[in-house]
Amino acid sequence: MSANKHSSEDVAISLTLAVVTSSPAPLLLLDGELTIIAASTSFCSVFDADAAQLAGQPLYALDDGKWDNSQLRSLMTTTLAGDGAADAHDINLQRPLRPVQHLIVQARQLDYLEQPRILVAVSDVTHARADTTLKEEAARENRILLQEVRHRVANSLQIIASVLLRNARTTTSEETRGHLENAHHRVMSVAALERLLSTSGDGDIEVHAYFTQLCESISASMIGDVDQISLIVEGGDGVVEARVSVSLGLIVTELVINALKHAFPDGRPGKITIDYNFHGPNWILCVRDDGVGMPLTAPVRTGLGTSIVAALARQLHALVETTPKHPGTQMSITHTQVALVEGEPEAAGEPRAAVRPASGAIGS
Repeated sequence: MSANKHSSEDVAISLTLAVVTSSPAPLLLLDGELTIIAASTSFCSVFDADAAQLAGQPLYALDDGKWDNSQLRSLMTTTLAGDGAADAHDINLQRPLRPVQHLIVQARQLDYLEQPRILVAVSDVTHARADTTLKEEAARENRILLQEVRHRVANSLQIIASVLLRNARTTTSEETRGHLENAHHRVMSVAALERLLSTSGDGDIEVHAYFTQLCESISASMIGDVDQISLIVEGGDGVVEARVSVSLGLIVTELVINALKHAFPDGRPGKITIDYNFHGPNWILCVRDDGVGMPLTAPVRTGLGTSIVAALARQLHALVETTPKHPGTQMSITHTQVALVEGEPEAAGEPRAAVRPASGAIGS
């Protein structure tokens, strides 16, 4: 029985040695004293060692003691204690006249052998980490370049907007003046976005800050007396992607301009409120005024502002709806990705995409 037991042990050791030495991965087989029994051909190739010379060496004596460090000792202590599978340890190996090697080392006890045997796997991730570092540096440089480009774009757009506004003030045609002023506000909407993007690290836009800056720009150029008509931003505590914020900003610009044109005739004072709220994947943008409201018999307006809002809403898969208020008018742009009302819920990723023509005081 004893002979059979020793025979089984010998067979297990022989198989282990065969697996270790032929492994394509860098492996070491150690005894309970952390002395090297065998090393894989891959280990010898990676670390320029001779398998015959490695056998019988203490682990910590490798490369004249360069493997003797606190991380490796901690790993081996945990492995010998048998306290479960030890986590992989990151080890920096500094050998004479060579660059630092970044290693990931794992160790396991072989439970099927009577004598303590430890299998050590070593992965050299030096090149992988160098590639990651280079990619991260390139990404950082690209972000800086993109922010600089956006800053320059914002400056260029402001110059264009200034030219449009100057021409609007000098033209004698009321119709031309209106078109130039509208073009000025649309350009300023995109300029405000580019200005925010130039200072945003991740490319997302904080909605409240964007709408506030946008309304300040519109107020400065279109509202002579801020005590007469005020623009107020509510909600918007969150971020959206830059591509979405472009459409939202242009929609707000159109609706605010239209409200200023039609909601407060004859010097009537009032207030325009921009409200943006998230409900999970759903959101709603409302622009409402407390102006004269929509005459019940007024025909549906289909001007440029209405067309722009409708087109932008379609891009966002949103529903446009005009609601009479007392006083005033409210325009709502609603994006519903997950239905929150009675009936069959819509599948995520299939947002409702219907646009209703806008009309009345805000929708011209």
